[in-house]
Amino acid sequence: MLRSTFLHLPGVGPATEAALWRDGIRDWRELAEGAHPLGTSPAHRERLRAELAASEAALAGGDAGWFGRRLPAGEHWRVYSAFRERTAFLDIETTALSPYEGMVTVVAVHGGGATRSFVAGEDLEELPAYLGRFPVLVTFNGRYFDVPFLEATFPAFVAPPVHIDLRFLCYRIGLSGGLKRIETTLGIGDRTGVEGIRGLDAVRLWREYRAGSAAALERLVRYNRADTVNLEPLLERVAGDLVRRLLPPPLPSR
Repeated sequence: MLRSTFLHLPGVGPATEAALWRDGIRDWRELAEGAHPLGTSPAHRERLRAELAASEAALAGGDAGWFGRRLPAGEHWRVYSAFRERTAFLDIETTALSPYEGMVTVVAVHGGGATRSFVAGEDLEELPAYLGRFPVLVTFNGRYFDVPFLEATFPAFVAPPVHIDLRFLCYRIGLSGGLKRIETTLGIGDRTGVEGIRGLDAVRLWREYRAGSAAALERLVRYNRADTVNLEPLLERVAGDLVRRLLPPPLPSR
């Protein structure tokens, strides 16, 4: 989807991008080499070609942040397909709903072929450096929950430059409610061993762990990892749906 994206170009909004797609232009190279009337003034046309060349260079150089800085936050999902191997799916557990009232207890990061958990009092301080390996972050409601908590926990924390918040993408395709409800609706995700656990249970499990129950921490970590790992098939499903809704069928070959 990234190479079919033109929203990051100067003077291109949603309507213009949709018009390009309807005209059969689906790739940066097609726009750069074609005779489309977009940017009819020589100066604008030259600027457009320069931005298209910069897009190619950023993609070849693995610079996801270049696109993150130019695309609207709600369109960051378009970057994912080109940076799958450098995407981090993240979920946190806390003792309260506000970073001013509670603390981060457990965090899971799934990406790069591995899933790693971080636990407060053990290795949570290693999270920012570990997450810094990934230029693309995927969360569910992370813009208003996970990231503010991490910023409060680590004053120098800077989120990856591309942040895909699945809560709002799901809403765009008619899926509302929490993560587990959406998983059930779509029939995706694996919660073997942690069935029935909810957010309040996570708080209880942390308290039991602090009271001496190693089994409670093990179950909390498994629950948190399930929340995190299940974000990947959810993003694949939602992104695929958005592509089908946005891109018109290809024009018939002549």
